[in-house]
Amino acid sequence: MSAVYDHLVTTLSGKFEVPADTVRPDISYDDLGLDSLAVMELFLTLQEEWAIPLEDSEAVGTLTVQETVDLVEKLKAETS
Repeated sequence: MSAVYDHLVTTLSGKFEVPADTVRPDISYDDLGLDSLAVMELFLTLQEEWAIPLEDSEAVGTLTVQETVDLVEKLKAETS
């Protein structure tokens, strides 16, 4: 997996107490038990850590871990 994926798993397990072994690329935040406020907080955290402009409207529970990784990697490439 990518560095962004690994970092996302670390953030989910450390900050949101999601067991790391339950995180898979195809799992949604809803399935991980994160509510809408937690997903928004995750996006704010990622924005600060990666210095990228994530859209609040994309912070939805149906978003998968891999979709988030793809979005972060795309934005990182655009802002480099």
